[in-house]
Amino acid sequence: MIYGKELVFPPLSHILRWKEIAPSFNKISVIFVLAAAITALIFLLAGGGDPKAAPKGVKNFAESIIDFVQNSVIMQTMGSDGLGWTPFLLTIFCFVFLTNITGIIPTFQMPGNARMAAPLFLALIVWITFIVTGFKHQGVGYLKSSLFPPGVPKPLYILVTPIELVSTFLVRPFSLAVRLFANLMAGHILLFTFALMADTLLKSVAWLKPFFVLPVLMLIFLTAFEVLVAFLQAYIFAMLTAVYIGSSAHAEH
Repeated sequence: MIYGKELVFPPLSHILRWKEIAPSFNKISVIFVLAAAITALIFLLAGGGDPKAAPKGVKNFAESIIDFVQNSVIMQTMGSDGLGWTPFLLTIFCFVFLTNITGIIPTFQMPGNARMAAPLFLALIVWITFIVTGFKHQGVGYLKSSLFPPGVPKPLYILVTPIELVSTFLVRPFSLAVRLFANLMAGHILLFTFALMADTLLKSVAWLKPFFVLPVLMLIFLTAFEVLVAFLQAYIFAMLTAVYIGSSAHAEH
């Protein structure tokens, strides 16, 4: 924003907030609803038709995503025993990616995960899932294997047990949420900053106007980079989710 000849960067709350469409419902909420609907629609459409026919169109696209999640996420972290978690991890990956990629889509131009509520909610789901999985597979021994790792001299448990308690049951969900939120918010602020710089140079004195090309070029580069970030953050979130679930299911991990 420009007041007189001075460039004033808008408050962060202005950058990250949209006007309400209805009470307690804004464009961030629209992004989450659309992401859930698109994820469901892709796999519902892919599940239809003749199962013996060669995959094409949406079905081929859906199968490529499933293969990626199974081969690059599940097999790398949980092994073949974790293939039963494909629907859950597939949903996590697709939903996170779709709520990330809206940061570069016209009209939206805001990643849904740049607001802390969504990453925190997703992290809470993961937290509940890996704890329930731990008790399901190990019973009360899950707490023992988590808080009292084997091979540690008993006197050291005075230090190790509190550290394991905090790192396993508190830091894990918090770090999941913060990693996703911080990366998406940082990218959104960078895009907004260079867009504002380009607009300011265009509206400045004549000799400065040609320099608007520089922030525009940077904006193009960052937009392409944000596509990579959207994918990587969805992949990392799904990967860490698989790691946590796998470690809960098997005490030796």
